[in-house]
Amino acid sequence: MLLSPNALLVKEYASLGQPFVYAVPCTPLKSEPRLIQFNEELAEQIGLQVDDLCTNQGIAILTGQQTWPGYDSIASIYCGHQFGVFVPQLGDGRAIVITEIRKGADYKQLQLKGAGPTPFSRRADGRAVLRSSIREFVASEALHALGIPTTRALSLTATPDPVFRETTEMAAVVCRVSESFLRFGHVEYFSHTNQHQELLQLLDWHIERHHSELYADDFENNPAPTLINWLKWLTQATAKLMAQWQSVGFCHGVMNTDNMSLMGLTIDYGPYGFLDKFDVDHICNHSDTHGRYSYRNQPRIGHWNLYVLASALMPLLHNDRETLQTILDEYPQQFQREHNALFAAKMGLNKQVSEEKQNEFIEYTLQMLHEHKLDMTRFFRSLSALQAPHADHSNLDKQFALWQKSSTFPWVLGDESQVESARAWLGQWMVIADNNLIGEKLNQINPIAIARNHLLQEAIAACEKGDDHVLKRLLQAVCKPYLEQPDLMDLYQAAPEWAQHLEISCSS
Repeated sequence: MLLSPNALLVKEYASLGQPFVYAVPCTPLKSEPRLIQFNEELAEQIGLQVDDLCTNQGIAILTGQQTWPGYDSIASIYCGHQFGVFVPQLGDGRAIVITEIRKGADYKQLQLKGAGPTPFSRRADGRAVLRSSIREFVASEALHALGIPTTRALSLTATPDPVFRETTEMAAVVCRVSESFLRFGHVEYFSHTNQHQELLQLLDWHIERHHSELYADDFENNPAPTLINWLKWLTQATAKLMAQWQSVGFCHGVMNTDNMSLMGLTIDYGPYGFLDKFDVDHICNHSDTHGRYSYRNQPRIGHWNLYVLASALMPLLHNDRETLQTILDEYPQQFQREHNALFAAKMGLNKQVSEEKQNEFIEYTLQMLHEHKLDMTRFFRSLSALQAPHADHSNLDKQFALWQKSSTFPWVLGDESQVESARAWLGQWMVIADNNLIGEKLNQINPIAIARNHLLQEAIAACEKGDDHVLKRLLQAVCKPYLEQPDLMDLYQAAPEWAQHLEISCSS
């Protein structure tokens, strides 16, 4: 009894069959798995029986040791542009869907990452290491808590089985959850292999189930209106997602088209990172030698990837080239509008102030953060210490004194240039801020807890020694990112100097 009474095992995705999905059994690990994390809240939400999944049998299923009763696990084929270079065949090389669940209108797929090779592993072992699995679990739940669309993480298991990367590491399996794991690369694959009827079939299935409001009844005879409306939706969703990433300083690291979701979700957490010291050119992926996926470039790459997707749709929409171009041309404005709205909210800017002035102040703020390499999260969090804005000099002194008392005050007071810049910024902010949008209200917008690389590194090191407590504390913080928890104050501090030298690569 793995499912609650109001949930059903379904095979909606599996029923597509080949060439979309292929039956792939998981490969059992040699050692008994250890359950490190289990997301009870998510389990109950999607219709799972928590007690049953936490038994030995349940853990075996969540690790790929046993199959989900009544379901044959599957993997899918796709292709993609990796670092701008087209790779004609990729696929679920170490990701296997183990079940599909429907609870009323809510539909979810459960997918194991690291449960062994598939036909698409390309000579790899299909395994994941504990290091990257911890990072994926934490990031999935951290972004969800920040209100950013993402796949979720249900469980994290590990064994002493060796996995060989740059060094020998421990094997681990993450069970991740999503309404869909389809990527831009799925569309690319069926387009580039000239399987146009199959592409139409896949999009028919996807849009009808996940975007029924966009689905026209005469899709079979005239798919163009549905496909155009769906691309318009996805363009807007991707623009918003990029703006949300930027607003919290999240860097994905590998924005290949095969890592872009057809649902507008954050998917595939590899060498990601949150900005510590603000640097618009920050590269979180050590393998990204040319900075293609730097913080600055993420919005542009989101747009580039949408062009690739639209090109892959052309065989189905060859008479609608101008319409597709119009949709793509709207992306920069959509992104900028979302971006500026998010940053205006983070600073409590007065909505009566002209959009032009707000945008100028946002740009000024980001340039200042970059120039002084301020801690982005702590800077915005500290703004809640400021009170009613007034533009006279005496009040500026009072406001600056209040600001200094914030536990997240990011400036170095002994640095004269920083103090001067801080006071200059504060003077301008006092003119443009809205008294009704600042103070404690900003703490509901600006997080205090993010998944910083050095905190992840400490959690990884502890888990590799069998100590899960450090990871649990980190999850406690990032899953309530806006709440300042007194017993977790050490997790809200700026990154130590040694963290500047941490390097995260694609290897996992």
